Parts: sequence; C-alpha cells; structure tokens
Amino acid sequence: MRMMLRAVIDTPSGNTVIQDGSIAGVIERMVEQLHPEATYFAEDDGKRACFVVFDMTDAAQLPAISEPMFQTGNARVTITPCMDLEDLRRGLAQLGGAAAAPAGDGAPGGDSAFVG
Repeated sequence: MRMMLRAVIDTPSGNTVIQDGSIAGVIERMVEQLHPEATYFAEDDGKRACFVVFDMTDAAQLPAISEPMFQTGNARVTITPCMDLEDLRRGLAQLGGAAAAPAGDGAPGGDSAFVG
C-alpha cells in the first residue's frame, strides 16, 4: 500500500546530526530500504522535515522504517496511507451515485477539478 512518511526533526537534535554528518547516512539508508516514489525535504511548522512516499507491503516494516528517525533526529514520525490521482479516481468510482457525480449536478462538494 502506498504510504507517506512525514518526519519532523527536533531542532536541537537536527542541529547535532547535521553538524556531525550522521543525518546523511540515515537518509541514504532510508532511501535504499524504501525505494520511494518521491522524497521531499521542507520545513514543517518551522522545523526540518522530510516527506517520503513509498510502498509498504507489511505492517511489520514500521519499526525498521521509523526507528532510525526517532533515534537519530528525535523526530516526530507519522506514516499515513495515501493515494495518487488515479487511486482517487478508482476509489470514487467505487462509491457510485451522487458521491462520485461530477460538479454541476447538484451533488454537494462536487468539484470536478479535484478528480480531473
């Protein structure tokens, strides 16, 4: 299942792992382990963060995926199922009826730009 990992690194811990160079190794190992379809780095509420979209085949992977960020960067880690546009289209098609109807037909919240 496609998942999105969001790791927000504690600022003092982030400063330490950047200065000692250990964060680069953690990130490289994560990329080698997960083979992500996308990896982004940005700020989240003023803190360093990374966002990684990957396929998780077994819930038993959770400790191996999250522990390096917990232990190295004192990070707040969340892993959430997510969809791409094609997944969303397929999911909405399964709803049937008014929930999947295009905009302009009177269905509440029907924004056709959202589903293409």
